[in-house]
Amino acid sequence: MSLALDLLLALALMWSAWRSLATHDLSRAVVLFIVFGLLMALAWARLDAPDIALAEAAIGAGLAAAAAAGAVALSRPFAAALGAYLAMQALYSLALKRVPLVDVIVIAAGFVLRAIAGARAIRAAISPWLLLCAFLLALFLALCKRRGERHRLDQPDRWSARPALAGYGERLLDQLIAIVASATIACYSIYTLWPDTIAKFHTHRLVYTVPFVIFGLFRYLDLVYRHDEGGEPEHVLLTDLPTLANLALYVAAVLAILLGPH
Repeated sequence: MSLALDLLLALALMWSAWRSLATHDLSRAVVLFIVFGLLMALAWARLDAPDIALAEAAIGAGLAAAAAAGAVALSRPFAAALGAYLAMQALYSLALKRVPLVDVIVIAAGFVLRAIAGARAIRAAISPWLLLCAFLLALFLALCKRRGERHRLDQPDRWSARPALAGYGERLLDQLIAIVASATIACYSIYTLWPDTIAKFHTHRLVYTVPFVIFGLFRYLDLVYRHDEGGEPEHVLLTDLPTLANLALYVAAVLAILLGPH
């Protein structure tokens, strides 16, 4: 019965998200987004998070309605990206977060959808290689986070908060992290030398920023494996001085290349 209710709720979330994007009537789209927000509140209640459910019902539905109105008025592609992101988040909260490997892929895909929505909002083109870089980097961070969580919660009876952890082994995670880190470096290198990138920025010198990307990944791996700090990537990225210095140098290098003589 509980599984049937969760499936019904997931279908209702997807239906309301799809219908709000398919309709050409702005007022109907807003109403459907309010329904979506209320259904999300019910989903959070089903996940034993009443405080988040209350916030979603009181604030989320209203904000979603305002965002939906702006999105539909702004552009259909932006509304589609926003709807896809919201629907995917709903599925993740209800079911996909319990499925090993799928959970981290969904997290990474969410970052890509947000990047697409941002590009659509300002009607800017975004390189597929850059989107792939964003996906791989987010996947890398998610895998490192899973490794940190599994290492910290070393007893299976403590995995109730992260049901997918039972499907991960540290050896598997180590191999996946190595693969994704290598793919991220390769993808970014290709992006800097891709003909469209060179034509857009009128320079091939962005390839000189690749060492900063390599150092950033290496430094993060050092923190994960030597200092066991992979469980909170947001904390690491905001407090680790070598990482912050590397990021500042990367930004400075990009600006120097783009603003300097070609």
